[in-house]
Amino acid sequence: MRVVFAGTPEVAVPALDAIAASPHELVGVVTRPDAPAGRGRKLTPSPVAQRAEELGVPVLKPVHPRDPEFQEALRALEPDCCPVVAYGALIPRSALDIPTHGWVNLHFSILPAWRGAAPVQHSLWAGDEFTGATTFRIVEALDAGPVFGVMTERIRPTDTAGDLLARLAEGGSSLLVATLDGIADGALEAREQPEEGISLAPKISVEDARVDWKEPAVGVDRRIRACTPGPGAWTTLDDERVKLGAVTIEEGVSDLPPGAIRVGKNHVLVGTSTDAVRLGEVKAFGKKQMGAADWARGVRLPDTATFE
Repeated sequence: MRVVFAGTPEVAVPALDAIAASPHELVGVVTRPDAPAGRGRKLTPSPVAQRAEELGVPVLKPVHPRDPEFQEALRALEPDCCPVVAYGALIPRSALDIPTHGWVNLHFSILPAWRGAAPVQHSLWAGDEFTGATTFRIVEALDAGPVFGVMTERIRPTDTAGDLLARLAEGGSSLLVATLDGIADGALEAREQPEEGISLAPKISVEDARVDWKEPAVGVDRRIRACTPGPGAWTTLDDERVKLGAVTIEEGVSDLPPGAIRVGKNHVLVGTSTDAVRLGEVKAFGKKQMGAADWARGVRLPDTATFE
């Protein structure tokens, strides 16, 4: 089939590479416009745009996919199907109707669970044992289209959102190519999603990522892992923001009040409403990320230090 791939961030690159290496003819790539990046805020192409240019594939960067000029350019490419991974914009009906077989999205959850922008983060935060990826035909409703295929992935106890998303991006790329193969052969039929089991996964804000030390240790652990690497879990010490990496629950250490900090020789513990947690990496405002013990030695915390 002639395909035009749509995607933007780094997590979409494995699928782009898998399609480029498949028997399907990759005739174009759609991505978000160049955006400011780095200290100089220089306009920079998306990771997908950069990879497409390396592959020598034409790149379209519409401000919005409803733009008539974009739709004209897409129509000229004569795509049979448009596979999508984390493109970042809603596709209007006028664009959905251009490819013969529609737009096929790779979504990082087992639909209908966790429809929305942050399925991996919400799955971790909820304490799910399993998650996965789903390919489905895009319709004019949030992640509600009929499903072509599913893969599953066990969530590991130490997974951050970044760890889990990286595995799903690799495994999901094979699922997406297999879905395109099945559509091309006429052997794959999409099935409507069940009406039961729908849950939503809206984007996680910076404020959502603030650690609540009054939660149980398991809640603190899940929030931090779900928000790593982005938007980044954080707390405050003396009104200064401190970013936190993944933590470890110290079972049986329950004598610390919520937020209270205890510094050991090579570790830092913080109290929750249940057991304490051991800090991993810490990044204070204006400082480099470092191990918690090194951070604590540098700031010379008093015995009464407490995260808020």
